[in-house]
Amino acid sequence: MALIEVGRVCVKKFGRDAGSRAVITKVIDKNFVNIITAERQKERRCNVKHLEFLGEKVDISNSEQLSRVLGVEIKKKAEEQKQEQKAKAKSKA
Repeated sequence: MALIEVGRVCVKKFGRDAGSRAVITKVIDKNFVNIITAERQKERRCNVKHLEFLGEKVDISNSEQLSRVLGVEIKKKAEEQKQEQKAKAKSKA
């Protein structure tokens, strides 16, 4: 099946990450793949029946493409800004 390949962008249909975008990082067999999602960046196993495949494909070794597709970079920047504000508040006190 051509849709089940490393780097394919998809959407989770079921589970805790339902509705979030995901990228396939490893094909285990015809029924299971390893994915990462925007919600949880930890790589984990997923049934292919729980995925809706999109026409996009990215290079998983390129972190810039991954962050753009998953929308993770925006969250990281926001978290870094919050941490900087906390650090400034502590240094003033």
